[in-house]
Amino acid sequence: MYNWQIEKWSEFVYNEDIIINNSLKFAELSGEIFGIFKTFNSAKQQNEILDIMISEAIKTSEIEGEILSRENVRSFFLKKLGLTTAIKNIKDKRAENVALLMLEVRNNFQAKLTEKRIKQWHGMLFANAKYINAGVYRTGEESMQIVSGAMGKEKVHFEAPPSTRVPQEMKNFVKWYNSFKTKGNILKIIVKTAITHLYFESIHPFEDGNGRIGRALIEKCLSESFGKQIIMSISQTIEQNRNQYYAELKKVQNTLEIDSWLLYFSQLLIDAQQNAIEILEFSVKKTQFFDKYKNAMNKRQTKAINKMLDAGKDGFEGGMTAKKYVLIAKTTKATATRDLQELVEIGVLKQNLAGRSTNYELNF
Repeated sequence: MYNWQIEKWSEFVYNEDIIINNSLKFAELSGEIFGIFKTFNSAKQQNEILDIMISEAIKTSEIEGEILSRENVRSFFLKKLGLTTAIKNIKDKRAENVALLMLEVRNNFQAKLTEKRIKQWHGMLFANAKYINAGVYRTGEESMQIVSGAMGKEKVHFEAPPSTRVPQEMKNFVKWYNSFKTKGNILKIIVKTAITHLYFESIHPFEDGNGRIGRALIEKCLSESFGKQIIMSISQTIEQNRNQYYAELKKVQNTLEIDSWLLYFSQLLIDAQQNAIEILEFSVKKTQFFDKYKNAMNKRQTKAINKMLDAGKDGFEGGMTAKKYVLIAKTTKATATRDLQELVEIGVLKQNLAGRSTNYELNF
């Protein structure tokens, strides 16, 4: 039996006191994030929010197995935010769609949640999609199952309500969401956000995109409840251990007792805050690093180092190589090798030798 098959299934049973310590930690980290953020000027604040949004857009898609180009996502954000007028043609419309969704959720977090709004989000996410009914609840008699495993050896983790029940279930969900008042209480805000995500994912109202819409609802609920845009890396944190995320969801989708979900979800929010702090601290470190060496580098070197720094705290995947440098700096292999050696000599890069191949990492 799944949770939606239980009578009055939206009446989840929980003891909110079990996450008191986590809510206090959440409040503490929120203050720390605000403190770091406050030290930035307005331009840098905008850049930091942009970088977090770009990473979130990429990771929320990556959780669903879609790999987006960071350059495409960044270009579209810059264009929509009016930070550049020069934008190359974005071939991957998925990058544009997920960026539009995130901007909509972030800019209009105070708007009342309605079914129409949720459908609009889905419409943005799948604009121009050929095989998805964008902005429309799923239909048909086939059951909506969450499965894993090879064909013929599938394992069913969860089965959502039949499509005939979805319209009423979504009406109930939106009514529940708008009636749950948090009154600025951090404990209740975390509880509401945790249930919002679980409740929506259990209905699974669309034929695709439920995870991305469900994560958008996390940001919506937190921002609306706190009355300000949040600075947090939720999708990045989930993606780091997606197996645990799915396991915790599965654990509570056949019961109304959700204490384990509250504990997991509140810790997830803490981890997401800590991840955001690491991103902000990396940004400070990045600025100091670049200021230290900028006058010692030529234009080619500056372009390559900026590319590495833009990769964020997780680093430039595979390190810099002569081949990558040639492509980035639009130069010859001989010049690339010489430039890279100079960067090692002045302390910008450190060289790693692995067999016949050589790569370079930032010397933080």
